[in-house]
Amino acid sequence: MRHLRHVVSHPRRVIVVTDGDRVAARALAIAAKRTGCSFVAQSRGNPTRLSGVELVRCVEAAPRDPVIVMLDDNGDPAEAAGESALRVLGAHPSVEIAAILAVASHTGGVRGTPVDFSVDCHGRRVEHAVDKEGHETDAYLVAGDTVDALCGLDVPLIVGIGDIGKIGGLDAPARGAPVTTSAIEWVLMELAWRAGRRHLAPSGRLPTPTTRMRHTLQ
Repeated sequence: MRHLRHVVSHPRRVIVVTDGDRVAARALAIAAKRTGCSFVAQSRGNPTRLSGVELVRCVEAAPRDPVIVMLDDNGDPAEAAGESALRVLGAHPSVEIAAILAVASHTGGVRGTPVDFSVDCHGRRVEHAVDKEGHETDAYLVAGDTVDALCGLDVPLIVGIGDIGKIGGLDAPARGAPVTTSAIEWVLMELAWRAGRRHLAPSGRLPTPTTRMRHTLQ
């Protein structure tokens, strides 16, 4: 009955991150703590180890929204575990995918996915996509191991980011994962702005961009 109440009254808001490695998980755990989000640590894996149904149960058990979930296909061109789990999350009535952090990589032969905006290696919001090192590119498509799975998915917000927890050492967990933290904060602010209310905004600290905030792409 507890699960049924989630379905009927309040779908859990989820931020999906298209990465699953250990360093990224450490960075996301830090960012979640700093921004007041929940983090499903069990979602880590290259590729994703849990099924979509198992991830839904983890999301339902999370203490608060938004809930950060990692998904990873480990570069598999076929529909692998991460993509399958993503489709389950996207279709499940007790889950609402509020946003996706599309993680860039040097994977070849991928189409890429368009982003609303990106967060660069300095934690700034930028208009275009970024590469694995977090440098802004001239394109609006982020290319990565799992991002092609996002094509055709109805998600209100997709944000590009470099290699979480790394980015040339700028996002190292030992440094407090500042780029990942800023990316989550930008996501929360954008969701709150779109909703016209502040309940999703991070408490305590907000990103301080050195560039003017731009409206998202449509």
